[in-house]
Amino acid sequence: MKTMDQEEEINDQIGVELADTRETEATETVNDVVTDENEGQTTGESREGTQLDFKEQGGPEKQEYGSGPQEESMEREKSLEAPNTMGKKVRMWETSQSTEDGQPEKRGKPPWWSAKPARPIGRQLSQTDFPSSYLTKIKAIKEALKTTVADLSATVKVTLIPVDQIVTISFKIGVFSKQLKEHFSQLLNIPSKYLQLTYQGAKMYQDVTVEIERIDFHKPFLGGFRHKITGTEYHNAGTQTAPKKLPIKTNIFSRETQTVTERKKLVATMSRTSTQMTKIGVYVSNMTDKLITPGKYFTAAQYHAQRLAAVIVIQKYFRRWHAKKFVESLREQKRKRLEWEMQEKLRKEKAKKEWLQRDYNRRINPQTNEDFELLFHALEVWRQEQLRHIDQNFAGAKRKAALCELLEKETQIIASIGRQRILANNQKYEKSVSALLDKCSAPKKWISFDDNETLMDTQYTIRARELKDIYNCIIIKNICDDERLDVLLTLKHTVKEHECKLTQDILELIDREVDLMMRGVKSCNLEGLRQRIATLFLQYIKTPLFNPEVTRYLKVPPDPTKFYKNVYFCRSCEMYLPSTEFSISSTSYHVSRCRQCCMLDNEARQREAFLKYKFLLKQLYQSEADYEDDSKIAYLMQLQDLQYLIENIWASQSALSAWNDLCDLVIVRWDRTEEWAPWNCILLTKDEANVHLKMKSLEEGYEPVFIHKIKHKHILAKNYFSQIPMMAAFLHVYDTEDEAKEEESNETKDKESNQTEEETDKETMMSTPKDTEAECLPH
Repeated sequence: MKTMDQEEEINDQIGVELADTRETEATETVNDVVTDENEGQTTGESREGTQLDFKEQGGPEKQEYGSGPQEESMEREKSLEAPNTMGKKVRMWETSQSTEDGQPEKRGKPPWWSAKPARPIGRQLSQTDFPSSYLTKIKAIKEALKTTVADLSATVKVTLIPVDQIVTISFKIGVFSKQLKEHFSQLLNIPSKYLQLTYQGAKMYQDVTVEIERIDFHKPFLGGFRHKITGTEYHNAGTQTAPKKLPIKTNIFSRETQTVTERKKLVATMSRTSTQMTKIGVYVSNMTDKLITPGKYFTAAQYHAQRLAAVIVIQKYFRRWHAKKFVESLREQKRKRLEWEMQEKLRKEKAKKEWLQRDYNRRINPQTNEDFELLFHALEVWRQEQLRHIDQNFAGAKRKAALCELLEKETQIIASIGRQRILANNQKYEKSVSALLDKCSAPKKWISFDDNETLMDTQYTIRARELKDIYNCIIIKNICDDERLDVLLTLKHTVKEHECKLTQDILELIDREVDLMMRGVKSCNLEGLRQRIATLFLQYIKTPLFNPEVTRYLKVPPDPTKFYKNVYFCRSCEMYLPSTEFSISSTSYHVSRCRQCCMLDNEARQREAFLKYKFLLKQLYQSEADYEDDSKIAYLMQLQDLQYLIENIWASQSALSAWNDLCDLVIVRWDRTEEWAPWNCILLTKDEANVHLKMKSLEEGYEPVFIHKIKHKHILAKNYFSQIPMMAAFLHVYDTEDEAKEEESNETKDKESNQTEEETDKETMMSTPKDTEAECLPH
């Protein structure tokens, strides 16, 4: 390479006189703002000059080929020492060199330097003074090299294989591979014969056009260094990107006012005219002239008065239009209000009629226990009225005769009610049996992803459907003897499949009925026998051994031991019944009588109707569920508790209007922010309850006297329901919360009173000096 040969000749001519100048620092720092990233970024001219200067001096401690800013950047990039990779490819540079023997080599010369041993010239450098002509010759040779040799470099990625570690290094173009191998052998402490250099780049060259934007931009000073011998300064390079120009801000603030500036200026007319009058020598015709007389003078005050009158007329018509629109809106609102009131009235009347119709149907055709409660309650009301009438109008023997007649009528009514109950129970029994058979024979059903129903019959459902059809044929009345014989024959073949006591009884009854039919017995005399056959066959259907599908719908499980844990003894009817047959109030501590005994006792003595209270309790549950605030006390209330609360605390009437029809009353929260409790409720009509629940503040909606009355009723409810253990626990929590709220309110009141006292004290303190000054003033 021409460059390297010239450098060797220069170094031979100069000698090694300048080799050990590392301590004298050939360069000095120009500015401290230079960063590690900018130290190696100099212009092409400065890099060339710096490398030549260093090679002329022999380097500070070492000056190898490729050293300088490029080698410094390479040294910053390496983070790990190169391992002993004998026989492997090169990956990175090393700052410490060693010989093949493993001993460290004295730094300062590249491997292609002259083979002559370096002379110790440290002392000679300090004793010898170089003449100015010698330095001038060195500078001339350096300038010649700058003009003849192009300082071209290329950035190369070096990979160490098989470790696959990559480092980027900048080399001058034209370096021989032998020189690179010797250089890497010193860096990695590996003999050069064990190193293999492989080139994997594309062997092609391309000319790239680089456009440089010339702008009027003053490059800021980024620091640099100055050569001590030549005095040349080298500045750190900057980018060619021009800074972004900030947009010119418009003046968005102004102190100018909107005052109109006026100027007076005389302006001539656009066209000039002239007139000609008749005079001596000139005649002007007056045939087209007009006589103009001046009108009444119209002053500015008159003009403004006219405008004001016109404005008043416009306002008058506008106000008339606005008043008409307002009156029409009021009329429309009144119409809608009256229409709504009419609809509400009709709705209430319709609801009342429906309630009376349902009540009448319950009395005429009773079906449930609640319906019979209504009948006995009506009977008791009628008996009380008759007793009052007898006591008022009769005495002595006539009174006793009237009481006997009343007792006989009461007995007849009770008997008719009993017959109605028997019919209702029979109908209920038939419906329950039919529902059970329908459930057993129904196919399996499920809904698919496309909302289509899929039905499937199993062997058990098919068996249940066959038994259902036979049972429906057995209970049919008024059929001919041949059809009845066919039904009995089918039943006999079905029952013969299983042999047990039940099937034997059924077969005996079938044979007996067939024998009686052959003897010509009437069908009305065979009703009892046929009923026995139907009852036994129903028992056969309910047996899981003969009908497996019925197991899923039996209320009584096949294993009776499951009843042992939930069976209680009724002291009235002296029977052991499950827990579901007992009604336990919240005030009771033990189980005494079952539901049937309680109902019988009520019919015989008090004859009360609890249907309205059941509706009130159901409405209470629904309203509390709509709040969704985890209220619990309302669900602890039983029918007897609600009856006591309404009758004894609220006197079965509205707290506002004293309306006493329980069908129109509801019991709601007194403070809607708190959960419902006997000490946080009020009995109102439905319309009053809707308005009450919309109130934001109770103190604003009610008078203090009414609020005090409601609080008194709440205290009575607390005293009664505190006897219930579960209620007492909630009441304790409620009292603690009330105490905390009272304490907070008292603290706020104390703070407010203290603030007022402090303010009054300040006012008195401010007023005291004025009083003393007034007293000191002379009279």
